[in-house]
Amino acid sequence: MTTAATARTDAQVQRDVLEELAWDVRVQPNEIGVTVVDGVVTLTGWVDAYARKWAAQRCAQRVRGVRAVADDVEVRLPGEAGRTDGEIAIAAGRALEWDSFVPAERLDVTVANGWVMLRGEVEFGWQRRTAEREVRRLRGVRGVTNLVEVRPATRPDAERTRRDIQRALVRGIGTERVTVEVHGDTVVLGGVVRSWWERDQAERTAWSAEGVRAVRDRLLVGG
Repeated sequence: MTTAATARTDAQVQRDVLEELAWDVRVQPNEIGVTVVDGVVTLTGWVDAYARKWAAQRCAQRVRGVRAVADDVEVRLPGEAGRTDGEIAIAAGRALEWDSFVPAERLDVTVANGWVMLRGEVEFGWQRRTAEREVRRLRGVRGVTNLVEVRPATRPDAERTRRDIQRALVRGIGTERVTVEVHGDTVVLGGVVRSWWERDQAERTAWSAEGVRAVRDRLLVGG
């Protein structure tokens, strides 16, 4: 199998990642170092917000030829922009309450040294992802640990769930190269996608299926 990573040199990938960082207004490219070895990108340096760290990682994943990303970027909050753990906890609670798709009353937020920990239960996997997204972009957050459990109200019909996900993947990313297996309430994705965007979309699609409690992503990014 010929992959996008083998079709492009590490130098080309590194150049494109640097250009992508410079193009994205959410990050500070002059503070982020980029090295590439065999298609694996390592990001180093520091940023002043966890949201910028996340954005830098997504920049690297968007580049063609990237096989994996090692994110070693550190979050260092400027002293004047720092927030207390109590202020972050209040902001996180409000952010979850304002999102009508997240059952905030079923979630618990704790903050220690700027690091947010989410606990609780939700019915759908996409609610778990949404809760993390709402919190990680808040000012003062250094990192997020998502321990929210997905507990579906009903147990899925394995074959029906498999067919529904497969059809949704064809509609959404237009590929039949992704294999779908359903074991109880767990979905296993395999095969090859053309980009990190497609991999992320495939995982989102699987999480959106009714009754899914866990998704195992074994997809490879290739050509």
